[in-house]
Amino acid sequence: MRYAVWLASLIMLGAYATSACSASVEPVQTVSISLGHSVVALNGPWRFKTGDDLRWASPDIDDSQWETVDLTPAPGAHDADVGLPGYVPGWSMRGHSGYIGYAWYRTRVTVDGDKDARLALAGPTDVDTTYQLYADGKLLGGPGVFSGKTPTVYSVQPTVFPLPVAPVNGTHTYLIALRVWMDPSDAGDENGGIHIAPSIGDADGIDLLNQVQWLQTFKGYVVDAMEPLAFVLLAIIAAALMVRRSSDSYRWLVAALLLTAWLRANQVLFFWTHVESLHAYDVITAVLLVPLALATWTLAWRDWFGVDKRPWLRHVLVALTIIYMLLSLIGRPWFASEATRGLKDVANALVDYVRLIDAALYLWTIGRGLIGRFRLSACLAAFAAVLVGVGLFAAELSKLGVQGIWFPYGTGVSRTQFAYAGFIAVLFALLLMRFAAYARVRLCR
Repeated sequence: MRYAVWLASLIMLGAYATSACSASVEPVQTVSISLGHSVVALNGPWRFKTGDDLRWASPDIDDSQWETVDLTPAPGAHDADVGLPGYVPGWSMRGHSGYIGYAWYRTRVTVDGDKDARLALAGPTDVDTTYQLYADGKLLGGPGVFSGKTPTVYSVQPTVFPLPVAPVNGTHTYLIALRVWMDPSDAGDENGGIHIAPSIGDADGIDLLNQVQWLQTFKGYVVDAMEPLAFVLLAIIAAALMVRRSSDSYRWLVAALLLTAWLRANQVLFFWTHVESLHAYDVITAVLLVPLALATWTLAWRDWFGVDKRPWLRHVLVALTIIYMLLSLIGRPWFASEATRGLKDVANALVDYVRLIDAALYLWTIGRGLIGRFRLSACLAAFAAVLVGVGLFAAELSKLGVQGIWFPYGTGVSRTQFAYAGFIAVLFALLLMRFAAYARVRLCR
């Protein structure tokens, strides 16, 4: 019986909050919320304005002339990465296409709850690109560092912000303000600002919501955390083959496995922690690791198949890798911001051509490896190379319209994660086959 009463109350609360969010626009908009032991998403209406002025955090500022923004998501909407629910398009789809920089969101919330209740906010879990959260003019925090000319951006993670003022006599009106910065690297057709609204509720309810959000984030990247361990183990096995001093070379395979492990682990490091800023992540991933991985995997398969070992391929790949790194750095939106947009567009276009040349050399190496070698081990090696290529050339596959992510059981699993999981199993089998072959040769001596 108590469960039925609780459920009915929750349904009534949701209906009441929804009706409040869809109310007609008034000069000063206030969302009224009756809180028991519950959590309510602050979908709006929000006041929105591009630009930046710290005075906009104050409750005394008149925002009646600002734009009105509704962050109510469509039923079943979720982000395109890990599957966090409540996703809405950003300001690029709301009349501010191409805008990069600061913007503010403000809303007034009247909370009617127990006078001794501890209240808190769950910060937005999807924002382009970082934010600071204010309540009644007081800074509560945020994932970015706003001390410089432009903020230092870290990943947006589920965060709890205790509200500083308890409701007086059970009722209090809060002015909630979000100062948002969109980094040039996040420019896109649907991007800009808040994608998943913050929530307000009693502290225990917000803590539970935070745990659910972290669980979803953990599930979204746990495969990326496990696969690097498998890559390192495979590198150790390949290194053991080198110790046997066979005529085959595995140094490039070991290097490729370790680079790929670093590449995947770096993604987990960025999204699970605040050890690495967005720009550091961008340099390590796009400028360094990706070009190096493309070159080392091509050389790894050249050595595995024992194809043309004349140095021309290595020289070409070294040159392409250096060119790729330089062009990729020039094309980063945050690098040398005084450079013309045209120069960066040219650099990024040339990166695409370099990647196509890398892809052609990669496929050529696989094809040469299969010529005259249609035995099981060669076919398995070619299959493993294709699986790795799915991850290495993910951008090109997406441009061809190949689906890049699926959401089994509500959690995002990418095409690359599936491909690498298959590759790990196939390469492990191939390495065992090589061990067995070397053992047979030794026994025959």
